[in-house]
Amino acid sequence: MPIKKAAIKALKQSSKKALKNFQAKKKLKNLIKNSQKFIEAKKTAEAVKEVKAALQAIDKALQQKVLKPRTGARKKSRLMNKLNLLIK
Repeated sequence: MPIKKAAIKALKQSSKKALKNFQAKKKLKNLIKNSQKFIEAKKTAEAVKEVKAALQAIDKALQQKVLKPRTGARKKSRLMNKLNLLIK
């Protein structure tokens, strides 16, 4: 355990940030999984709805700096490619 006040505060801050990042990533992962399930099941309407929600969550994670920019772009691109293959 840290002894100095500054170190104690830093530990609390990093713990809160880690929890927030973990929750955001878990939510994002679940949204992406659900959208991929609908794409694989070839349910177009539900897939479009889930992909839209996943893209919004990715954008929010990018704004909050939970994800790095290129990681977010890669996830969005892969998701849209799968959706476009379903729609064609």
